[in-house]
Amino acid sequence: MSDNDTRPTDAEIAAELKGVPEDMIDQPSGDDELNKLREELEAARQDVLYAKAETQNVRRRMEKDIADARAYAATGFARDILSVADNLSRALESIPADLREDDRFRNLVAGLEATGREIEKVFSSHGIVRIAAMGLPLDPHQHQAMIEMPSADAEPGTVIQELQAGYMIKDRLLRPAMVAVAKKPD
Repeated sequence: MSDNDTRPTDAEIAAELKGVPEDMIDQPSGDDELNKLREELEAARQDVLYAKAETQNVRRRMEKDIADARAYAATGFARDILSVADNLSRALESIPADLREDDRFRNLVAGLEATGREIEKVFSSHGIVRIAAMGLPLDPHQHQAMIEMPSADAEPGTVIQELQAGYMIKDRLLRPAMVAVAKKPD
C-alpha cells in the first residue's frame, strides 16, 4: 500500500475478519437497516394511498353508473312507446274536421285526444321531451336531415318540415327528429 492510499488491502481486511462469525460479516449496520425500513415504510404508505385513491375512484364510477341506470332505465321502453304515440298522433291528424263535429264521433275524438295528452304527461314525468325542430337551424346532434327542399322563404340549412318528431330523455337523445331542410332554390 502506498503512503498516500489509506484504504486497507484485501489481505488486511481478511486478516481483520479472521475469527468473526460468517453470518455477521454481511449484516448491515444499524443505520443501514433503519434507512431500509424507512424506505419500506414510505413505499407501503404510497401503496396504501394509491389503493385508497383507486377505491374512491371505483366507488365514484359505481355511483355514477347506478345513477345513470336509474335515470335511463326506461330508455328502451320509451323508444317502443314513441311509435305508439306517433300512430296516435297520425290517427288524430287524419280525422277530417266534419267528423270531429259529428255527434257520433265527438266522444271518440275526445278520448283519442285525452289519450294523447296522457302520453305527453307520462313522457314529461319521466324526463322525455320533444325536440324543437321547425324553423331552427339543422342540429346534427338532435335532427336527422332526410331530404333537402328548395325554399326561397327559409335560409339554407333551416328545418322547414318535421317528418317525425324527435325526443330527448333527460340530457340524452332518445330519437332524432327526422326533418326536411331548406336549400337554395334552383
